[in-house]
Amino acid sequence: MILRGKRVALPPTPVVHARFEACARAAPDAVAVSCAGEQLTYAELDAAANRFAHFLIARGHGRGAKVGLCLDYSVDLVVVILGTLKAGAAYVPFDPAYPAARLRLLQQQTPGLALVVASPATAGLIESAAVEVVAPERLSDHLEGLPATAPDVPVTGDDVCYAVFTSGSTGTPKLAGVRHEGWFNLLNWLQIEYRLHPGSSNLVVSAFGFDLSQRSLMLPLFCGATQYLMASRNFDAAMAYRLLNEHEIHTVHCASSTLYVLVDWETARGGDALSRLDYVLFGGEPLHIERIAEWGGREENTCTLLHQYGVAECTDVASSYDLADTRPGEHDIAPVGRPVYNTEIHILDELTRDVGVGEYGEICISGTGVGAGYLGGTGLELERFTTILVDGELRRLYRTGDLGYVTESGQLVVVGRMDGQVKVRGMRIDPTDIERALCRLTGVRQAAVVPGESDSGEAELIAFIVPAGSGLDESDVRAGLLEALPRNMVPARFLRIPRIPLSPHGKVDRAALVTELGNRHVGRADHP
Repeated sequence: MILRGKRVALPPTPVVHARFEACARAAPDAVAVSCAGEQLTYAELDAAANRFAHFLIARGHGRGAKVGLCLDYSVDLVVVILGTLKAGAAYVPFDPAYPAARLRLLQQQTPGLALVVASPATAGLIESAAVEVVAPERLSDHLEGLPATAPDVPVTGDDVCYAVFTSGSTGTPKLAGVRHEGWFNLLNWLQIEYRLHPGSSNLVVSAFGFDLSQRSLMLPLFCGATQYLMASRNFDAAMAYRLLNEHEIHTVHCASSTLYVLVDWETARGGDALSRLDYVLFGGEPLHIERIAEWGGREENTCTLLHQYGVAECTDVASSYDLADTRPGEHDIAPVGRPVYNTEIHILDELTRDVGVGEYGEICISGTGVGAGYLGGTGLELERFTTILVDGELRRLYRTGDLGYVTESGQLVVVGRMDGQVKVRGMRIDPTDIERALCRLTGVRQAAVVPGESDSGEAELIAFIVPAGSGLDESDVRAGLLEALPRNMVPARFLRIPRIPLSPHGKVDRAALVTELGNRHVGRADHP
């Protein structure tokens, strides 16, 4: 089974910063970026980025170099990103929300790292004897003396523009490289398909290290719109909602769990700033549609919800689905739609043969969005990048490790991770199936399921539940699950928690749940 995205011609040199430069020429006085009261016009941002590009080139960090960025969200961050691209280099996010030990590991996993850009507030996290660390604030006098015109660097669509870390099946961080052509193709699809324009201002709400954040940062600058940034290292629902109220923001990109928090915030306070957005583009983890169904179905809600699927190795987004097309009860799992431009999605069996409509298989991606691979990678991880014959020609293919199928109407459905299953009493179980069933039960607001161990050391399932009220009874939860799931899929224990913890990327933080489990006595009953 192959789903084919629309074929759309790209420019001869599809590089993202060239589109930004065109926007700067068209509207030099328009506001490009705003953060904590500071803002730059397109002309000012273009000139500042050009100066930083000349700085990098003079240091020998031009085309093909990798520049680490450890900066909080700020105007300087956008300057440095664009300057790095203009120099022909690729940027690597070192998220300052991470612990220093994690950042040191990521530096070690970045082959050929040229230098790291940090601020006085983040430099202590990224101290390195191996590479130079520079701060834009301390370079201001030097940068002012550099040319404000664009450097003459022959960047191509095949060059790497950024690289982000993904966990990889080995547990060691892998650095996935994204090519200019793939990033341009994604942003071009978003602009055309959803009619984005200079009025389509955006608010970034996800952490800098998240692959989703890269398109969130660049899309408004690709369209000539204004980029709004939160002056916060971690997601802050109160600040995000305040900015949505204060500014004419039209789009937000986020993980599903972040959307739940924003919906809850709006529902509890009776606001409409989220409901008035043009688009929320979200995904990155299984969707519990019950969490947003009531809010999304309100008559006054004019926000289009785009449920998207993709992986960092293939430029973040491979498919998209408008949830307005979903009828209540139509799907057990909300679809993620059809492919973006110049992209094919394959559903293959273990012998890489196509499966039929409705049959489960591994989701694989080919086309323009397939990235440059794992930079400096070796071993089994690299085998995920392979080739396949499509329309008589060999194309690069990425095997995602996700399990899915295609509906009769041609929509992709993601079932879960092929390697995310756990074995309990000899049976392989996907925890996301149990989470979906839990979230359909009356009185369950949110749930997450993790593997644990019983007193005897046997594997068992633990459900963390956020109740919708005070009347949730364990026997009702267990009985409800037994009506929907086999007995072996019903968790052994149900633990009440006030909220599901989120990682800096806005996804469910399962590691924190495991830590919480360890903090509670294994044999103790702690039921809602």
